[in-house]
Amino acid sequence: MKKLFAMTALGACALFSTSAALAAEAGKNLQEVTYLLPAPKTLPSFAPWLIAEKEGYFAEEGLKVNFVTGKGGVDVAKQIGAGNAVIGGAIGDTPIIVRANGIPVKAVAVLGAGSLTLVASHDDKPINKPADLKGKTISVMAYTDTTYYALLGTMRKAGLTRDDANIQAAGPAGVWQLFSSGKTDAMAGVPDWVVSARTAGTKVNLMPANELFDSMAQAILASDESIKNNPELIQKMVRATLKGMTLIMKDTDKAVASYVEANPAFKGKEGEVRQIFDLFNEYVYANQQVPGQMNVDRLAKVQDFYVSEGVVSKASKLEDLYTNQFVGAGQ
Repeated sequence: MKKLFAMTALGACALFSTSAALAAEAGKNLQEVTYLLPAPKTLPSFAPWLIAEKEGYFAEEGLKVNFVTGKGGVDVAKQIGAGNAVIGGAIGDTPIIVRANGIPVKAVAVLGAGSLTLVASHDDKPINKPADLKGKTISVMAYTDTTYYALLGTMRKAGLTRDDANIQAAGPAGVWQLFSSGKTDAMAGVPDWVVSARTAGTKVNLMPANELFDSMAQAILASDESIKNNPELIQKMVRATLKGMTLIMKDTDKAVASYVEANPAFKGKEGEVRQIFDLFNEYVYANQQVPGQMNVDRLAKVQDFYVSEGVVSKASKLEDLYTNQFVGAGQ
């Protein structure tokens, strides 16, 4: 009996050692990729990427992704265009801005059919239409941020300009803190900040999605050169990331658990994460016919607005701003 036990234990140890060795070997065989993010990956907005990493979607594609934080979406695009990185993230609007300056970058996937920017107001003084923004004090992150341009686009729908409201740039924390403290009537920001305001005790009203400017959701960017010479790598990154987004949409509870495990700073804050994911599902990810696909009509409208506002000096050819070859049937 002792001999049998010893042999069984030895076999188990050998099996464990073999499995560990295989896992280690698989890890060695993964292709390392640097992915530039416009802000720290710990922000819930980047949950599709963290979930893709945690659930092994990147590994299934043979990739080991190293996330590096850039200095905003435009900086990410510049680094990709200069060949300092193969791939990265920004907003679907970003190629419009950088292409006008000669930077050869395209959106290869867009994470949702809606806008990343929401317009929040106080529940007891709701702002439900663009016209209601006239004369209001509104906080934004920065005057060069896409959330600011999205706010201007929303105001334009009512014939308003930036001079028709008191718009204050307050930084990524100040944007919701000013709003939550009642120092601003509204804020233009991402779902994360809406939930931060709610957690601070603010009763929030959100402008209906159909009243907002048709700005874009988050996007994966790659250079023309990488699209031409390294399409398989881009395809793998897009496919794995969209799986992360799809999990948030179809099994939100599992996605929350996965995200919190990947980002322990949110342990005990699962309720907040769930609220953020619910907002993304309702306002950002929803109604995209093909996951990841660029809406060309929407892109054209955004570019027309950017040109009219002087954000860019000239329009680019739409086909230079995106490709849908890595989504839908292209996958």
